[in-house]
Amino acid sequence: MSDNLLTNATAHDDFDWSVDKRNVVTYTEEERKRYDDVYAGTLKTIENSEIVKGTVVAVTPIDVVLNIGFKSDGLVPLSEFRDVEELKLGDVFDVFVVNKEDKKGVLILSRKNARMVRAWDDIVDAHATGVVVTGKITSKTKGGLIANVFGMETFLPGSQIDVKPITDYDVYVGKTMELKVVKINEAIKNAVVSHKALIESDIEAQREAIIGKLEKGQVLEGVIKNITDFGAFIDLGGVDGLLYITDISWGRIAHPKEVLELNQKLNVVVLDYDDNKKRISLGLKQLQPHPWDTLDTTIDVGTKVKGKVVNVEDYGAFLEITPV
Repeated sequence: MSDNLLTNATAHDDFDWSVDKRNVVTYTEEERKRYDDVYAGTLKTIENSEIVKGTVVAVTPIDVVLNIGFKSDGLVPLSEFRDVEELKLGDVFDVFVVNKEDKKGVLILSRKNARMVRAWDDIVDAHATGVVVTGKITSKTKGGLIANVFGMETFLPGSQIDVKPITDYDVYVGKTMELKVVKINEAIKNAVVSHKALIESDIEAQREAIIGKLEKGQVLEGVIKNITDFGAFIDLGGVDGLLYITDISWGRIAHPKEVLELNQKLNVVVLDYDDNKKRISLGLKQLQPHPWDTLDTTIDVGTKVKGKVVNVEDYGAFLEITPV
């Protein structure tokens, strides 16, 4: 019986089992390695968190498909291209490799992350070099403003908006300002910017230019910016000088406000200046003749005159016998 089983014919005994091998080409190990190397050379090696160039090859209702030269195309959410007015095939963008292969084997990319990384690198460079950057004020926040710099949000404190105190932040929203990156936090990718620093830098440059040309006896035009009990501060066009009360008039005055007003323009003479302390002493009365030099020739020793008591001391009284 076993012999019969072994010799019984079946329906497919005449099938040629080698038919599928008619067009098969076999390679030697050397050939196989060479072709593998050629194929591998057509693919790009990438790593997660890397920024690469991607070419748009398709656009779906929710994703943009990009070819980055990897073994598979990658996906970027369509929402990350809202700023692109006319997205078309062949467009090239910088993209961030989020995941070379997720659970579904899909290459996940992000244009938004790439822009953030680039922006942060630019901000760090700006902080290191001190270059002036441009930022658009996008909104008001507690204690200051939010400025978009290189596409990244930065904080502009209220105290860094201007050299003078600012109370209304709303007027700056929507404006573009020149800024300087004054502080960065690498851990949380946060940056602080300042507009005030640029103003102060300009003022300091003006100050240095003015002080560099100062000479004793030089007459300058200034504007009174502040009046105190002991004198007045004069803005000389970027640098302040102090006009002491004793140098305001040849006559005696109790307070500078008796003869001076805020925002008043006047000519003053440079009496002295200190390069180290950057202090400038100014005089106003020195531009007028000394009273003794213009004393009426009819006044002589023994002449009777009328006078106005302008000051009384323990040792006597001061009289003004001619107006000064």
